[in-house]
Amino acid sequence: MIGALVAGSAALAGPAVASAAPPAAVFGGAVPCQQVGANGLTYCSDDPRSTVPAFDGVPIDVSVGLPSEERFGPGPYPLMMMFHGYGGSKLDLSDMRRWLVRGYATFSMTDRGFHESCGSTASQIAGGAACDDGYIRLIDNRYEVRDAQEFAGALADEGLAEPKKIGAIGGSYGGGMSMALAALKNRMAMPDGSLVPWTSPDGKPMKIAGAAPSVPWTDLAYSLVPNGRTLDYVADAPYTGPVGVQKESLVNGLYFSGLGAPGYYAAEGTAPSADLRGWRSRLEQGEPYGADAQAIIDEITTNHSSYYIDHSIIPAPLLMSSGFTDDLFPADETIRFFNRTRTEYGKKAHMALFFGDFGHPRANNKDDVIAAQQKREQRWMSRWVKGNDFKPREGVTVYTETCPGDAPSGGPYHAPNWARIAPGEVRYSSKPAQTIAPDAGDPAVAAKFNPVGGGACETADSVDEPGTSNYRIGVSPGTSFTLLGSATVVADFTVGNDTSELAARLLDVAPDGQETLVSRALWRPENGRHVFQLHPNGWTFEEAHTVKLELLPKDTDPGIAGGYGRASNDQAPITVEKLQLRLPVAEEPGDLGGLVKKPAKKVVPKGYELASDFAKLEKKKKK
Repeated sequence: MIGALVAGSAALAGPAVASAAPPAAVFGGAVPCQQVGANGLTYCSDDPRSTVPAFDGVPIDVSVGLPSEERFGPGPYPLMMMFHGYGGSKLDLSDMRRWLVRGYATFSMTDRGFHESCGSTASQIAGGAACDDGYIRLIDNRYEVRDAQEFAGALADEGLAEPKKIGAIGGSYGGGMSMALAALKNRMAMPDGSLVPWTSPDGKPMKIAGAAPSVPWTDLAYSLVPNGRTLDYVADAPYTGPVGVQKESLVNGLYFSGLGAPGYYAAEGTAPSADLRGWRSRLEQGEPYGADAQAIIDEITTNHSSYYIDHSIIPAPLLMSSGFTDDLFPADETIRFFNRTRTEYGKKAHMALFFGDFGHPRANNKDDVIAAQQKREQRWMSRWVKGNDFKPREGVTVYTETCPGDAPSGGPYHAPNWARIAPGEVRYSSKPAQTIAPDAGDPAVAAKFNPVGGGACETADSVDEPGTSNYRIGVSPGTSFTLLGSATVVADFTVGNDTSELAARLLDVAPDGQETLVSRALWRPENGRHVFQLHPNGWTFEEAHTVKLELLPKDTDPGIAGGYGRASNDQAPITVEKLQLRLPVAEEPGDLGGLVKKPAKKVVPKGYELASDFAKLEKKKKK
């Protein structure tokens, strides 16, 4: 999967200068260093591995970069910790260069269980018994996250890193790591889950000063097995309710890519907090899900998800970047963290959200968005890690998806918070009942939109699939409107059991009859009037196109890795009536001949409350 989004820049390196001799080694002499190139950079690594024992003795493969002493002095330096994606390994000098030439020291490591950190056969032989427990722990706050903190502390004790000027950056798996470090900030998780002050081995107080996670998760269980209970306008959105629907093709893709990295998974049933084999096996069995499945959700939320880290302190300043076309870790993951933190701490919490067409499949990974993201990261770290006296943009920045995949992105759009990114709303209502048949859904269409193998601009014939529910909004000639956010469905549902699922797709149907997937959702339905949302996106519906909402009993196909959503073992018919579709849009209320309305009052389920930014808007509308 995607790793940290980084690139070097030789133009920023400055003229060649004579440099002082680099340190001979770091981490107490365990990792050798050498000066590289003519610009005075130092790189500390070894081949085939340069391991340092973690706090529990597991050998971790690490690399360190140091900036030019001639240009930036002998240190200590602000430290940029850089983390890889799932199945990846430590970053090297080429990845580190853009930070080194700006005066940061850099650190990276191969997370436990991958490659030369006990993942390969050769590293296991070299590590011996120390690798017995060196298996992948899925960014456990008590292990992988603590590893990073301990190594940063060691660099501080060696006079190379400033203990309170530390940044964290990474994509996907590395994004999950960066989120956890920012949430912990100046604390460290112990094996029993308790939090203690983060100090270096010599007792220096340590702190994350800024973080820029890219396409991260905040709730790993929800991102992999969603049940549709997250809403993008509530103050707190933890994983509540039934065990959700497995994103089958993506979970399988991750699982097998980890094994092939190479990676080391604990034997099934031997490591309750890291039982990747057992967890996947149980989810593959499917419904009904009982206490055993709920225990998986509880473990992953408790120890592997930044959203559940004690939030009694303000997190480190966070620039959180999510891909609108990322079906693995969609934009909901960062929005939930943003909303809760804003509700608790207001403007005291320094945060920014950045969205566009990048990330995991189905993303196009647009060059213009990635370039803009990197600039934002550099400015964010310059302010919060280095302490330079200027204000980087906070709030929300949105680049919209465009097709074909090499077309320039739309936007950018800016707003001070998520509640204000879409000033208007396009609504559609349908009272008649429609029934979703248990066996409906064309696997050929599902295969087109499967993120494993399909792209964001993939198209299919727009034919109503028998047994599905379909709703349409036509876009009048001479008009167009731009979706900015989460399509919201409110309706009366009747379903005969609690093991069924509902899959939703929002589609753009072109005049030629071809449809493009705009956003999607998986939901565990229940009887009564309920609300659920599709994942956010930014997308322009052009004139003469049609907005189509499709509700299905499954979103799956018989591909090698399985379909996007695993089909239920016991699907019942689902009746939908009195449906309302709400689309947040960039246009102002009254635009397009009155088609664009003021956003309707949010449907807030029992047990939830509005996020503070949305509550302020609701209050303003009443005046």
